[in-house]
Amino acid sequence: MKVNTNRITKLLFLFILLVPALLARQSDTAAVDSAQLSVAALKKVVSELKKITMTGFIQSQFQSSAADGVDSYAGGNFSAGMHNRFLIRRVQLKTIYDNESSRFVFQIESNGKNIFLKDAYAYVQDPWLRTFALRVGAFDRPFGFEIGYSSGKRESPERSRLIQTLFPNDADLGAAIEITPKSGPLKHMYIKGGLFAGNGINPEVDNQKDFIGRIGVHYPLSMIRAELDLGVSGYLGKVKKPTGKTIYTVNSPVLCSANSVDEWANRDYVGFDLELTSAVPLLGSFSLRGEFISGMQPGFSPTSSSSPTALATDNLYLRSFMGYYLIFIQNLGETNRLVLKYDVYDPNRDVEGSQIGRQQTALLGSGDIKYSTFAVGWIYTWDANVSFTGYYEIVRNETTPSLVGYEKDIADNVFTLRMQYAF
Repeated sequence: MKVNTNRITKLLFLFILLVPALLARQSDTAAVDSAQLSVAALKKVVSELKKITMTGFIQSQFQSSAADGVDSYAGGNFSAGMHNRFLIRRVQLKTIYDNESSRFVFQIESNGKNIFLKDAYAYVQDPWLRTFALRVGAFDRPFGFEIGYSSGKRESPERSRLIQTLFPNDADLGAAIEITPKSGPLKHMYIKGGLFAGNGINPEVDNQKDFIGRIGVHYPLSMIRAELDLGVSGYLGKVKKPTGKTIYTVNSPVLCSANSVDEWANRDYVGFDLELTSAVPLLGSFSLRGEFISGMQPGFSPTSSSSPTALATDNLYLRSFMGYYLIFIQNLGETNRLVLKYDVYDPNRDVEGSQIGRQQTALLGSGDIKYSTFAVGWIYTWDANVSFTGYYEIVRNETTPSLVGYEKDIADNVFTLRMQYAF
């Protein structure tokens, strides 16, 4: 058979020309597909990143007290021999992953020396009514107003003595349910409540869970261009008495009662809070807030009424306490705010003044002394990130000739000058 070599040559030549073109077309298609996949992956990453927000602030300050080495609730006690100091009061960094009906929150804080956990919790909300939610982990106790008010936004440098004493660390370990109706007759109401370890983020020590809850109403007063927020809070808890120890109820200037039978001392509070905000023509907007708390508080010694954050190792001292604060903030233009605050903490309502320390059998001590603090402050907003605060606190304590160190008012006034950078 005769082979047509000329035809075969032409076919081979055509094949050589077509193969690179076909390969190039396949390569272009693969490149397009790869690019499309990369864009889709990038969009997914961007979508996830949009769910993450990060905020933080640093508070650096200078402080001066009226005497060396005073005990203070204005950022901690002064060192022996020191009456002024530079201080990094707080550095906080908060990360939130928000996935619409669920949320993850993690926040750390530093005082310039140590880093510790501030918040760490998961939050889940029902996707249908968006009314019911569950919060689990370490988070601010749902009690009153000042506990949950961010340190980066709060007008006073510190929370009141009352709150610092009853609720050390602000947050606690537990689980809480939140109900916030979005419509209907209850749309202005919100309810928060749950069970907590009661130790201020520290690990559980006694198997006892404390209930903490708040019912609030937020109501707009459009007629006077104002908003009103009212709340009622409750705390029902217990503190375990060590084996072989006694619960002393210190409610008399002469003789306290002793209970060595009961295993637990009650830790019960009731609180009321109010906030009114309004815009005044010419002067600008103002806020008026107040909070009142009373109840029974077990302390670890005659010298302290602070809430326990660990297991007791000695006798318990049970006191009936009362405290409150009032704070007024007046905006003056866009960049200035005047702050006036008055707070009172009476750790033992059953005794006063010269009764404290008079009879040894009453087991009364410095933990029963009443304090009041009047403060005036000025906040200047430099820009969207920076603010400056000047704040002077005048602290007064009960006096008694029967208690060493409290024969007269202690010189413990404190001036704070703070710069804050927040983002």
